[in-house]
Amino acid sequence: MPFGEVVCGSPGSGKSTYCYGKHQLFTALNRPIAIVNLDPANENIPYPCAIDISSLITLDDVMNEHGLGPNGGMLYCMEYLEANYDWLEDRLKELGNEAYVLFDLPGQVELSTNHESVKRIVKKLEKSGFRLAAVHLCDAHYVTDASKYISVLMLSLRAMLHLELPHVNVLSKVDLIQQYGDLDFNLDFYTEVQDLSYLENTLSSSSPRFAALNMAIVSLIEDYGLVGFETLAVEDKESMLHLTRAIDKANGCVFVPPQDAKVPDGAVDATDAPPTQKPNAYGLFATAMGAVKGPRSDPRDVQERWLDAKEEWDAYEKAQWRREGQLVQEENAKRSQIRERK
Repeated sequence: MPFGEVVCGSPGSGKSTYCYGKHQLFTALNRPIAIVNLDPANENIPYPCAIDISSLITLDDVMNEHGLGPNGGMLYCMEYLEANYDWLEDRLKELGNEAYVLFDLPGQVELSTNHESVKRIVKKLEKSGFRLAAVHLCDAHYVTDASKYISVLMLSLRAMLHLELPHVNVLSKVDLIQQYGDLDFNLDFYTEVQDLSYLENTLSSSSPRFAALNMAIVSLIEDYGLVGFETLAVEDKESMLHLTRAIDKANGCVFVPPQDAKVPDGAVDATDAPPTQKPNAYGLFATAMGAVKGPRSDPRDVQERWLDAKEEWDAYEKAQWRREGQLVQEENAKRSQIRERK
C-alpha cells in the first residue's frame, strides 16, 4: 500500500525546500521516496522529480492560450489535471506499491482551502489505495505578529476542513525566527495554540477598529480546537526526524527495510536479528502507539535551540561535526590498513 504526503502552503513557505530535504533524509535512511511536482509554474525544481505536471500542462501555455492571469491559469491547470487524472494515475503505478510519494502543490492557498479540484484529486488518490497526510507549511515569522498569527491559524483551519485528511501543520524556517524580533510568549504558546485571549490586548492595540472581529475569529478557532503546529528547521537533522515521525504517525506509515537492504556506513548491522531487535524497532512501535519523542519533540527545546541559546548551540554542533569528521577519518584509515594487510 503506497503512503504519501500532500505538501501545501502559501508561496515562500518552503514547500520545495522541504521536499528536497525529505528526499535527502530518506536517501540517507535508505527509505524509498518519489516526489511529484504538481506546480505547473515551478521551473526551478531543486529535487529529483519522479513525475512533473509540466509534461502535461504548463502555466505559461495556459496564460498565453486562454488569456488568463496567474491565479486563474493555476486553477485551470488543476482542473485540467483532474480531467486527465488517468495521466497521473498511470505514472504513479509505475512507481510501485511500496513508494512513499510527496505531492508538491502550488503555492496558491485557494487550491487547498476553497477550490474543489485538488480535493477531488486527493479523493481519487485515496480510492486508488494511497494513505495520505496533508503537511501544511507556514512561515514561522508570522508568529512574531499577533494579527498575522491569527490569519495563519484561520488558513490552517480552513485547509484542514477542506482537504479532510490527517493533517500536520508546520511552522517552517523556525531557525530564522530570531531575525524577526522577540516573541510575546514562549514558543509553545504558538505551537499548542493555547488560550488565545491573551492576544486580545495586542490585537486591540494594533487594530482597535477590528477588536470585536478579531476576538470573534479567536473564539471560532478555539471552538474547533483542531489547530496545532510542529516546528521545522529543514537543515537540522533532529528537526526533520521529529517531523517525519509525526507524519508517519498521522498517515500510519511504518517503514520496515527489506532483509536484503544495504546497511548505511557506520550503522549497526542487525540484518539477522529478529524484527523487535532491529534498529528501526523504535520507529515501528512509536509510530503505532505512544507520543512522538525525540530531541526536537518539545517546543521548549526548540526555543532553546533557535531562540534562547542559538549561538551556543551552533558552536556546540560545529564542535560535534568536527569530532564526527575526525572519527570518520580514523575509521577510514583503519579500514585502509586492514585492506592493505589482506
